[in-house]
Amino acid sequence: MDLSSTPGPQPMSAAAGDVTGAAGATVSTIGAAPDDATLMLRYRKGDVRAFEMLYERHKGSLYRYLRRLCRSQEAANDLFQEVWSKVIASRERYEVRAKFTTFLFHIAHNCAIDYFRRAGRPQEKGAQDVDALADELPGPGHESPDAALSEAQLRADFKRALDELPAEQRDVFLLYEETGLGLEDIGRITGVAMETAKSRLRYALGKLRGALRQHQSPTLQSSVS
Repeated sequence: MDLSSTPGPQPMSAAAGDVTGAAGATVSTIGAAPDDATLMLRYRKGDVRAFEMLYERHKGSLYRYLRRLCRSQEAANDLFQEVWSKVIASRERYEVRAKFTTFLFHIAHNCAIDYFRRAGRPQEKGAQDVDALADELPGPGHESPDAALSEAQLRADFKRALDELPAEQRDVFLLYEETGLGLEDIGRITGVAMETAKSRLRYALGKLRGALRQHQSPTLQSSVS
């Protein structure tokens, strides 16, 4: 099933319609936006619009997670489709046992692990696409050459610090950045105890903080504290 014809997240209504048509899918008129679990339960009953709302909410964070984890746009695109295909396929068995975000990123994490296994190599260490995080870093105070050089060095140091994170620490860090989930949920996604997830995140943030301390970035210092 091809869920996107171009790189990156694409509309999912056609795919959702394909798999729900036999069940007599309906389209709801929703006023105040319901929570994720309610939407997934509605989709389980054949509500295509509910699925589309879930997709719109989570496509960006999911794609960024996969793109930065895999360091390959092609692999991220394939995994992005695979994850949503698994969500679609599991709709009739879905039960509210955890947050939908936990459910979604647990699927994504497992798909990524399977990808690395199929490729015959361990999970890679780096994070190639850091533009999204770099955009959150404070820009130069003015347009002088010194300010531009300082910002370029900050970006380079940040990318280098991400590249040097061990795979497990990078995975937890990316989940922390992209999902907004707590450590207990991140532990569920990665299959480790909460204290292990907490330890991995602490080490990851400590290394990033140490690498960027010289730049005295209030934004980043706050985000990793």
